[in-house]
Amino acid sequence: MTSIFSAMVFLVFFLALGIILLQLIRGAGQWNRNNHAPRLPVSAVVAATRGDVIHHHHDAGGVGHTASSTTYYVTFQVASGDRMEFQLDGREYGLLAEGDQGELTFQGTRYLGFQRM
Repeated sequence: MTSIFSAMVFLVFFLALGIILLQLIRGAGQWNRNNHAPRLPVSAVVAATRGDVIHHHHDAGGVGHTASSTTYYVTFQVASGDRMEFQLDGREYGLLAEGDQGELTFQGTRYLGFQRM
C-alpha cells in the first residue's frame, strides 16, 4: 500500500511540474512572437470593457483573511470589423469608455496604447 501511495505522490508531483514547465514555455513563446511582430497603429473604437474579479480566502490557524484581485480587459473594434481583446492595467482601463474612438497601437497580442481622438 505504501508503494502505491509513493507512486501516486511521485506521479502527481511530476504532472504538476510538467504543467508548470509547459506554461512557462508557452509564455516564453508568446513573448518571443510579440517581440518579433510589427508595432501596428490602427483606427479603433472601444467596443466593450470588462473586469474579472477573483476573491481569495485565506484561513491560517482559524484567522480568516479575504482579498480580491481584478483583471481588466478592453475589446477594440477596428475598421475592418475585427475585434481584439487586450488585458490592461487598472490605470489604463479607467481612462477608456465604450464608444471612445482613436488610434490603438499593439504588437502581436501585446497592448501598447490607445490615443483618443
